[in-house]
Amino acid sequence: MRQPFRVLRKLSFALALLLPCAAMAQPGMIYLVRHGEKAAGKDPELTAQGRLRAQNIATLLHRAGIQAIFSTPTMRTLQTAQPLAARLKLPVQQYAAETPKALVEKVKSLRGAVLVVGHSNTLSELVTLFGGAPGAEIADDEYDRLYQLINGADGKVTTVMLTSLPATPQ
Repeated sequence: MRQPFRVLRKLSFALALLLPCAAMAQPGMIYLVRHGEKAAGKDPELTAQGRLRAQNIATLLHRAGIQAIFSTPTMRTLQTAQPLAARLKLPVQQYAAETPKALVEKVKSLRGAVLVVGHSNTLSELVTLFGGAPGAEIADDEYDRLYQLINGADGKVTTVMLTSLPATPQ
């Protein structure tokens, strides 16, 4: 009779040790940005100002502990993610904007900070799905919003809205 009790006690102890690790699997910080300024066309590239913004985002985040970078497969989002990916020697993982919940589940399984590059019409939903507060809608001519979502130990998400340079004219 003592043997099953010992096994149960050891399993309980192991579970108590592993549960905090499972809670820590979610990244502590998630950054979300819209792609930089774009040219016209079906799948446009970044303009010179958009490329400058992408470089500035890389400069801003290169010491943020980014472990993974995600982008939709459009030219403008990939070009926005590329400078930081090159600097950190990380691949840009593509996600489908049409299935945001799949991205959120994948990101939540990671450790370390994460960057997600999206679009004006997708970022608010992503911020909400990650547990943050997106604020006002992103205007079509607004490119400088940078969300920082901080996952607290209590499970609450703090949303910090930053500005990526160059700032969008008001």
